[in-house]
Amino acid sequence: QVQLVESGGGLVQAGGSLRLSCAASGGTFTTSNMGWFRQAPGKAREFVCYINRSGDRTLYTDSVKGRFTVSRDNARNTVSLQMNSLIPEDTAVYYCAADPTLSLSTEVGGYRYWGQGTRVTVSS
Repeated sequence: QVQLVESGGGLVQAGGSLRLSCAASGGTFTTSNMGWFRQAPGKAREFVCYINRSGDRTLYTDSVKGRFTVSRDNARNTVSLQMNSLIPEDTAVYYCAADPTLSLSTEVGGYRYWGQGTRVTVSS
């Protein structure tokens, strides 16, 4: 069992930056692939990015490529999402998720453990 706690959300103006963090405890973080998802009001939860267990493989959804960067620190059991050049369309609750299996997934169903989410609001 992995417990995940996100932090770092808030209100930011368009063009600004935020750094989200996800702290993991209680399980095998270092052997888990990690994903970030987001859910905007009235919309389904969507994939943002993932990072594999060793941190040398990442994938981003097209809308955040070049603006967001995911990283992880296995010594500190944390995964981070640096978000730059934010736009109002990035407004959502952001969730980190963990998958202890070998597969790398862009699907909600591909992750076993989820945090409670942190809200990001980008004003125009």
